[in-house]
Amino acid sequence: MAITAYGDVSPRIGVYAAVKMLKHAEPILILEKFSQARPMPQNKGQQIKFRRPTPFTVSTVALSEGVTPSSQQMAYTDVTATLAQYGAWVQLTDVIADTHEDPVLNDSAMLCGEQAAETRELLNWGVLKAGTAVTYANGSARNAVNTTMSIGDIRSVVRTLRAQRCKPITKILNGSVDIGTQPVEAGYIAFGHTDIEADLRGLAGFTPLAEYGSRQPLCDYESGTVENVRFVLSPLFAPIANGGGAKGAMVSTGGTSADVYQTVIMGQEAWGTVPLKGKDSITPMILNPNTPRGGDELGQRGSVAWKTWHTSVVLNQAWLNRIESAVTAL
Repeated sequence: MAITAYGDVSPRIGVYAAVKMLKHAEPILILEKFSQARPMPQNKGQQIKFRRPTPFTVSTVALSEGVTPSSQQMAYTDVTATLAQYGAWVQLTDVIADTHEDPVLNDSAMLCGEQAAETRELLNWGVLKAGTAVTYANGSARNAVNTTMSIGDIRSVVRTLRAQRCKPITKILNGSVDIGTQPVEAGYIAFGHTDIEADLRGLAGFTPLAEYGSRQPLCDYESGTVENVRFVLSPLFAPIANGGGAKGAMVSTGGTSADVYQTVIMGQEAWGTVPLKGKDSITPMILNPNTPRGGDELGQRGSVAWKTWHTSVVLNQAWLNRIESAVTAL
């Protein structure tokens, strides 16, 4: 069989494998749904540029009769990012293909899809949690943190975002292989680890997902709302082990210092990424065992692999803020 872009399988099977990988990747990808998406055209280099218009200053000077005022000039702020390539593969043998009772090829495609998604999600999380604006649950430094997030912390962040003219998020990326958006109820979105949910439920005014009524959830990982902040939680957003102050009644990996949980609250167009959408966003490559090829004349080896391009970047540091807090030990 001829070698194609997908390996030694037909394009039809290769596209099926790509869709299968995306099907398992899509539910894991939370953060990208709330980014400013810039799909990267093929053969356009590795640099991608995000642009936003610079707001005009207010005009408080009264017009003079018969005098045309000076024209104001358009200006833009550019933020660039560099795409990088990521990928991994798993080897299959003819013995496994011929004798194993499990559908190893299908399982490999499924796991590769999940691996690709988690890779991208953690790369995005690394960019977001490194934002410059931070609110500590107590004290003024991470190594002093040993209390849970309070309603005051959340209100303080929202006040700061509003002061910077940060707009609430009103649309998210569709959960499909096509680029598109869908409207959502306006609000700021918070991303954090699933461990913080128990303490969130204890905050005054917390509305759990089960009580939303006709309101549509943002995604499967949404936990609930505190005032105008909607919380989306994932086990991938791991805490900083032993990063805080004396643990007291808080969770501690080492038993002495509290683990520090980072919760990022953001508004519209705070960050951008190249989304995992479309048939070329993740490229599966499948080599079937039992197919002779150079270096493997007996066809004893095959493989399932994935490859993708990715980058993400904070577009406006003032439009996202991070709360660092501890979590009550159960």
